[in-house]
Amino acid sequence: MSGKPVCVGDFEQYAKRVLPKAVYDYYRSGADDQQTLEDNVAAFSRLRLYPRMLRDVSVMDLSTSVLGQKISMPICVGATAMQRLAHVDGETATARACRSLGTGMMLSSWATSTIEEVAQAAPDGLHWLQLYIYKDREVTRSLVQRAERAGYKGIFVTVDTPLLGKRFDDVRNKFQLPPHLRMKNFDTNDLAFSSERGYGENSGLAVYVAQAIDPSIKWEDIKWLRGLTTLPIVAKGILRADDAREAVKHGVNGILVSNHGARQLDGVPATIDVLPEIVEAVEGKVEVFLDGGVRKGTDVLKALALGAKAVFIGRPIIWGLVYQGEEGAKEVLQMLKEEFQLAMALSGCRSVTGIDTTLVRRTSSALSKI
Repeated sequence: MSGKPVCVGDFEQYAKRVLPKAVYDYYRSGADDQQTLEDNVAAFSRLRLYPRMLRDVSVMDLSTSVLGQKISMPICVGATAMQRLAHVDGETATARACRSLGTGMMLSSWATSTIEEVAQAAPDGLHWLQLYIYKDREVTRSLVQRAERAGYKGIFVTVDTPLLGKRFDDVRNKFQLPPHLRMKNFDTNDLAFSSERGYGENSGLAVYVAQAIDPSIKWEDIKWLRGLTTLPIVAKGILRADDAREAVKHGVNGILVSNHGARQLDGVPATIDVLPEIVEAVEGKVEVFLDGGVRKGTDVLKALALGAKAVFIGRPIIWGLVYQGEEGAKEVLQMLKEEFQLAMALSGCRSVTGIDTTLVRRTSSALSKI
């Protein structure tokens, strides 16, 4: 990249050039052969847009809401762990960037900033907590209660990680945090991913998950979580219609269609491909969101046309942080906002309420290769 970034890919090129290899590999890589990692992005190209003409788009409204909270655009920031690997300010810079753009941020439980530090960095910002269910349920309970006290507006419980997917680069790099960083929401070294014993020849994070995260979680644990908080609960990691219906039955307030950035089970479908069946399955009873592969404003438009209330981005924000901290994250969000607004205008949509399924059609496999 030379000069100012003009697309999300430019930010990634810069990050690849300046980050330590093990850090770049950690953020970028997917599971196993990374088939799903590639397909998350490619799947958006299998959808074609069918714009409406002569619709007066001189005045436009990109705003929407997530779980009852108003946001300026249907582009939110998803949970990405250990952001101080990307920039010294990490999650606090991301929180300030989201506040500036009027959108929400999902904080990872595995953040290198605390729940409270992020809330204090953007006291009038919109925050949600991404949650893992720990073997020690008191750890989980404490995270939820701290988020509630700090003014967070929802809990996104990850349901796709009883164990960590195998990420070849992280194994090769024996990935772990450098000594000056830790997962700051935890008191003990073991829970803070800062074990003095080390993690052997494996990915340190895979060892951490096997030791700390509860692989026995089941649907009844959603009811247990509901008993801890009055905050809205979103099931993060749903890819099947029957699981979506089960989630609704167990009282969730939303579903995030996600394959964990293609970092868990390789070979699962791209999220945009399964979004329509999830939307149909929930029958409007809960809000449906999407992450995975969103790199352009047209991707956002396609996801909303297929029924998503909003999308969440992960890696693009990391690349923005690497580029210029808070200002870089803001630049990524502003770029996607402007691309989305342009896509809406060129499709004849004055507001997000005008985006519907008539705007998209799936190409045949033959056409997608042209």
